[in-house]
Amino acid sequence: MKNNLTALLLIAVLLFVFTFSLLFTETYAQPNQKKIEVGEEITYVVKYLSFEIGEIKLIVQKEQLVDGDTLYSAIAYINSYEGIPFVDLHQIYETKFDTKQISHYFKGSVLAEDTTYTQYHFNKKKNNIQIVKGRERTNDIWTDTTIAYNRDYQDGLSLFYFARMRTGKEKKENVPVFINEKYEKTYINFYKEVEDMEIDAVDYYISCVRLDGETEFRGIFGLTGYFEGWFSNDQYAVPIVAKMQVLIGSITLELKHWKKKGWMPPKYQD
Repeated sequence: MKNNLTALLLIAVLLFVFTFSLLFTETYAQPNQKKIEVGEEITYVVKYLSFEIGEIKLIVQKEQLVDGDTLYSAIAYINSYEGIPFVDLHQIYETKFDTKQISHYFKGSVLAEDTTYTQYHFNKKKNNIQIVKGRERTNDIWTDTTIAYNRDYQDGLSLFYFARMRTGKEKKENVPVFINEKYEKTYINFYKEVEDMEIDAVDYYISCVRLDGETEFRGIFGLTGYFEGWFSNDQYAVPIVAKMQVLIGSITLELKHWKKKGWMPPKYQD
């Protein structure tokens, strides 16, 4: 049960492959104005069947110049709610990516009495990835190895921002992802039609654009592969709702609250 619910929450970040929308005309989103906003905080409730089982919070922490590259730092917090039988889940995922949303660094931590972590350092100059796995409290490292790579990759969290920057036009992407110490792919279909979506956080229909797709890496999180998401039809493309299939059924993520100066989900216009 714990592994399954871990899947539900973690997949949300990995597949929350969600988009970045754009300024729009009367009918379609325009792919010209895209913005990652430092300081953005967006929080989602995770639902399984009729039960709310946890939350995911994503924050864009900072923008900085590193070795000539502009890098964004983002972090995701995944927490199960108290009182759920057999589950006490607390995880943190971190990424650093450039203006093309290519990953330069990834860290995933499973918080416990002795927190374990996995780090990927993408060295573009040497064309290699350093993989480090260990425990925080005891400073025990059981994996420290380097493997070669010859193309740009997303990590599980940078993929979220990669997708946001590309919504609102009709296209398909086969996205290379480095995850679970493997080279994998995520297939994403982007659509330009504007759709309406409703959530509990506002009392009106939200103007959205949609994507769907499938992951090539299945099984380790219980994922069957398929996912879809709806994103605000504006320059921020905030993910509004996501749905995905896992081994035990379907889960939904819904925007619960946000911290974005002056922003509200755009109203849908018939």
